[in-house]
Amino acid sequence: MDVAAKPDSKVGVVIVAAGRGERAGLGDGPKQYRIVGGKTVIRRSIEAFAAHPAIGPIVAVIHSDDHALYAQAAGTLAGRVRVVEGGATRQDSVRLGLQALREAAPAKVLIHDAARPFVESALVDRTVAAIGERQAALPALAVSDTLKRGGNDGTVSETISRNGLYAAQTPQGFPFWPIYAAHMKAHHAGKTDFTDDAAIAEWTGIPVRLVEGSPDNIKLTWARDIEMADQRLSGAHFPDVRTGNGYDVHSFEAGDHVWLCGVKIPHGKKLSGHSDADVGLHALTDALLATCGAGDIGTHFPPSDPQWKGARSRIFAEHAASLVRAAGGRIANADITLICEAPRIGPHREAMTAAISEMLSIGPGRVSVKATTNERLGFIGREEGIAAIATATVIYPGEVSA
Repeated sequence: MDVAAKPDSKVGVVIVAAGRGERAGLGDGPKQYRIVGGKTVIRRSIEAFAAHPAIGPIVAVIHSDDHALYAQAAGTLAGRVRVVEGGATRQDSVRLGLQALREAAPAKVLIHDAARPFVESALVDRTVAAIGERQAALPALAVSDTLKRGGNDGTVSETISRNGLYAAQTPQGFPFWPIYAAHMKAHHAGKTDFTDDAAIAEWTGIPVRLVEGSPDNIKLTWARDIEMADQRLSGAHFPDVRTGNGYDVHSFEAGDHVWLCGVKIPHGKKLSGHSDADVGLHALTDALLATCGAGDIGTHFPPSDPQWKGARSRIFAEHAASLVRAAGGRIANADITLICEAPRIGPHREAMTAAISEMLSIGPGRVSVKATTNERLGFIGREEGIAAIATATVIYPGEVSA
């Protein structure tokens, strides 16, 4: 133990945020970086501690792949928090977070899951007050549901008494050096089956005192939890639903295929353009950018820039979708109408829908690809080119008045 360090009177905090959030089933990144009520989950957790007068050094333990996500999420709080990379398990990540606090040597430490963004100042006060020199503190709520044990055949084998049973929460509080030593002991012993830090404290003989938890201090585990949290914080009676439109046209030139909505289609001509000239995706890109006031496709991918020569247009659509998500938007619908005499779109509609669904990370039921002719009128009717109209509907956090 590093006993040379001078103890810090402030309380240290380890915020564990290295998980992948598989149970949430979100498909677009770890849950701690999802936006609820206009802010990311992890930023809300950091703010709860950074604003508390008793809190000193804060360490955020993140996944090695998430540095860019974290920097964007933390924003102006980045300088308040030390960041370290986590391990293969939550237990490993906590140990690494505690190691990062050794130099600061706080007398007390709180260990908190980033996926609990609703921790209240009063809960922090109760937990810190219950930490002793050799005593931990565990916020918990008495179990109110009737508990059943299931048998191997899928039927109830017994009803379990809920007397004396509690559901544990975080932040869990500890005297710093004893819990650090406990984690190191478990690490060297190869024990990796502890479900929380209080369990490690119990294993090493550190008494754990129960303190009153908070029913609002929920852990965001499932996709529905995140959706409900967003609704709770947004309080939006009139949700901010925005619609963007895009239009594009490209002429034909000599060639043997066209790219339309991310699908390569054999054809007697090709569309002329600096990139692959995918008129459908160009219109869609403009529609998405319009929902967050981010200019148009030429703003981000100017045709004068040689790096986009022959580029796949899915790059443009994916970039626009990432800007929408960065602004807190959720893409609700993408609708594209292709206007051409040829090629026939019907045989390729399913592939186009699947391609756009993948680019935007939305379900295929939220994508519509349609086609119409120009009744042999104008340049389209003369088969000199193809036009596309796109509409995107995106839901942003907050109310319309915001």
